[in-house]
Amino acid sequence: MTTTPQAQCECLDLTKLEPVFKRYKDIVSGALIPILQAAQDVYGYLPIQILEAIAVHLDVPISQVYGVVTFYAQFHLDPRGKHIVRTCQGTACHVRGAGKILDSLKQTLGVIPGHATEDLQFTLETVACIGACGLAPVMMVDHDTHGRLKPGDISGILDKYRE
Repeated sequence: MTTTPQAQCECLDLTKLEPVFKRYKDIVSGALIPILQAAQDVYGYLPIQILEAIAVHLDVPISQVYGVVTFYAQFHLDPRGKHIVRTCQGTACHVRGAGKILDSLKQTLGVIPGHATEDLQFTLETVACIGACGLAPVMMVDHDTHGRLKPGDISGILDKYRE
C-alpha cells in the first residue's frame, strides 16, 4: 500500500518555503529548478500544495512547474522512504534472475517500484544498471551494494535496515 501525496500534504507548513523564496528573490529567470530543489530538501518530496505555491510565487502556470518536476528524475511527487532500495534490471541481472528479485522485493515491502512503504522506511526503485554486472543480480540499499542475490536473501537484507 502506498501513501498518496494528497494525504500527506494536508498539514504542510508552507511558511517553510519563505526562506527558499528569499534565497532566490533576485533571480529574475531560471529560479524554478533551484527553488524546486530547495523545496524538496525542506519537505523531502514535492506535493501539489508546494508546486502550487511555487507557481504562484514565480507567477508561472502550474503546468510549467509540474512539467519540470515530472521531466527530471531528481524530483519526487510522492513521499520517499528513509532507505532507497534500487534493484538492477539490466541485461546481466535480467538473465541471472532480476525479475525474481524484484518480485521478492515487491512482496516483502508490499509496494510496487516508484513507491514508499506505508511506514516510510523504504522506497523501491528499478534502475537500468547499477554497474556491478559481475555480482548479478544486484540491488542497492542506500549506498550499500548486495550481489549474487536469491529471492530468499531479500528479507534478511532488508531486516538490517529496519528500525
